[in-house]
Amino acid sequence: MKPPPTRRNFLKAAGLGLGATVVACSGLAALAAQPPALDFFEETGDDAMNDKVLIAYASKCGSTGEVAQAIADELTKRGLAVDVRLAGKVKSLDGYRAVIVGSAIRMGQWLPEAVKFVEQNAAALQAMPNAFFTVHMLHTGDDAESRQARAAYLDGAHKFMTAQSEVFFAGKIELARMSFLDRMISQAMKAQDEDRRDWAAIRAWAQTVLA
Repeated sequence: MKPPPTRRNFLKAAGLGLGATVVACSGLAALAAQPPALDFFEETGDDAMNDKVLIAYASKCGSTGEVAQAIADELTKRGLAVDVRLAGKVKSLDGYRAVIVGSAIRMGQWLPEAVKFVEQNAAALQAMPNAFFTVHMLHTGDDAESRQARAAYLDGAHKFMTAQSEVFFAGKIELARMSFLDRMISQAMKAQDEDRRDWAAIRAWAQTVLA
């Protein structure tokens, strides 16, 4: 069976010429690229504790934040104080003893704000326990092609550092939470709402990471 086309291949083949022209001519190009108004998960741990773990993540539609939340829950059960923050909002790593960075995937790469976070904080991150997690929908198999594709997801972050622990989790598609343009692309690829997140695997990793 021929594998489904990746988003990158679809864009290359189709070019979105007609769709992009229609959107641009209607004056809605910027709006089409914007997702619906979404609430992204953020949480502050015990403020009385200065020795915290930070989970900094980047997400397009919110599902990566839910993974970050599940990881935080497990770390809290281990007696750790945890802050969960959007990577783009983190101003300093002062007061953190360890950092976990996570990102969704867009166009085969970590989101820019996650890569920028790593770039700006690489020296501090490498001086403390650290880990990366990636949430994605494609290339979830154990074949060589899938492993190679997953490794490439981290190319941007790996320009600055490699984490002590790196893990990949299958993700979620929820069309209603996508921008108009992303939803159009996904529907053209015959994507449907699907949640492939393995919560047992996510929790199991969180129980041992930063040990």
